[in-house]
Amino acid sequence: MDDRARVAELLGRVPRGQFDVVVRDVTGDPVVVRNAPFLLDGTPMPTLYYLVGVELVKAVSRIEASGAVDEVEAALDENTITEIHRRYERERDAEIDPSHAGPRPSGGVGGTRVGVKCLHAHVAHHLATGDDAIGRWTLARVPTGTLGVPVGDQP
Repeated sequence: MDDRARVAELLGRVPRGQFDVVVRDVTGDPVVVRNAPFLLDGTPMPTLYYLVGVELVKAVSRIEASGAVDEVEAALDENTITEIHRRYERERDAEIDPSHAGPRPSGGVGGTRVGVKCLHAHVAHHLATGDDAIGRWTLARVPTGTLGVPVGDQP
């Protein structure tokens, strides 16, 4: 199965933009995709890295539902969180032609500029880059052996 078909299966819908699989599990199945900054119809896409590994998505959802967004915001200082968003935004914006006219994606991880919006997006960012303290904090709470977490590649 090609990546586009497999990611569509994992998402339960056809992806609306271009992407590359940037993290795979030990079986080769996609875990994280890196999205283009615009969907195929030109709509801005603020989410650069997107978590698609089914078991990991479920595990992070359970962590998020337990109140972990408030916990991680309390555990990390505001400057650390702000810098994560700035790095993410700079990386995504570097993909946009400087002459682009019209709406542009905005914000940092998950499209936000302050605080934490989505642990899934932070986990995807951390798995792809190894540089997201919120994603690292979240992954430390994922049960060992959760399917979809790349063995030996988890920062």
